[in-house]
Amino acid sequence: MRAELQWRWIAARLESVAFCSLKVLAGAIVLIAVSGSLHAASLPDGARFSIAIEQGDMVQAREWLDNGLPPDFEGKAIGTGIMIGAWEGNIAMMDLFLSRGGDLNRSNSLGEQALQHAAWRGHLAAVRWLVERGARVNREGKEWAALHYAAFAGHGEVVSYLLDRGADVNARSTNGSTPLMMAAREGKESIAKTLLAAGARRDIANEQGEDALRWAMRHNNLSIARSIAGGDTFAVAAARPAASWGAPVRSQALPDRADSLMTQARRMEAEGRRDEALRLYRAALATIRQADASRKSSQVPPRVATGMVISAQRGKPDNQSASLSFSAPSQVGTTVEVGAGATAVAVDSADGWLRRAREFEAAGRRKEALEAFRQASASLRTGTAERGLSLSPALAPAANAQPAPPP
Repeated sequence: MRAELQWRWIAARLESVAFCSLKVLAGAIVLIAVSGSLHAASLPDGARFSIAIEQGDMVQAREWLDNGLPPDFEGKAIGTGIMIGAWEGNIAMMDLFLSRGGDLNRSNSLGEQALQHAAWRGHLAAVRWLVERGARVNREGKEWAALHYAAFAGHGEVVSYLLDRGADVNARSTNGSTPLMMAAREGKESIAKTLLAAGARRDIANEQGEDALRWAMRHNNLSIARSIAGGDTFAVAAARPAASWGAPVRSQALPDRADSLMTQARRMEAEGRRDEALRLYRAALATIRQADASRKSSQVPPRVATGMVISAQRGKPDNQSASLSFSAPSQVGTTVEVGAGATAVAVDSADGWLRRAREFEAAGRRKEALEAFRQASASLRTGTAERGLSLSPALAPAANAQPAPPP
């Protein structure tokens, strides 16, 4: 009997201990759930992440990583912490994310990598840092490469460094264009000569059947065209009507004020200050459109080469010289109004979004208004990406592409 009571007492104690353990366990589960919820709430969304990393906020970046932020988390527009660090030339920021497991060769939604961002912005030190730590100079298949970006943006030192590190001088972009075509289009003569000296092929054509000579002639970059074609071939090319090369689409930088205003707008939006963000978005878009209108009204048509005069002495080929003859500035529409089609589409789309933004704002729907202003901004920037509004070549629309229409 005594033994039976003793076992009952032991069983009761075990039941009591088990019940207490369950209570402790349940409490622990609740605590973990709460702390996990608080932990998740402390991590950023894409916009807040991008703003902090672009501003070089190392303290905030380290805190997020310590709290469990994936090292390859992607913010808006540019991409991961390493990508944003490359864009800004912030080596310390790139080093922080790399030390936490970030991928140097990860691609963003546009297929761009950190090395391309550093090359596009001309940050030679960042380019060196990335390559020395394993960033691949070349890419597989048809992809935009860092050499394309450096050539397009005119960063000669970056071009030379990439070539020294084994960059493919004839790399093909997603549409088959080469770095030489980028330099020819943008009028980067010294870079074109560097690429030619490194073995750039002159005969490569992209998917539209266009080559570096056509791009140089179309954009009236005649010195580059002569370097590509040679004297005799260039003389024949220069004699062709300018309109036969197609309508040029010039590159133009985004006004500094507009870029600054958009950065401030994103910061205000991330802080929940929607009214200030709306005002800044409006001001940025007005600045872009004012700059575009000024460009159109003040643009001077380029001179058109009508022929070449070659002089030489018999038996003295080294004394040969050549000069171009020009007509008066052409008034042909294809050379006067550059990029008019793309701009018109972009402006129409932007106007639709701006109209919706004003309607939302008047109705007090601040969140929807902000989204509409962002779409208007994207329409203008993407529609004019052919003209290089501080965007990388991967953002240039296809020949027959049009921005999505507004709602």
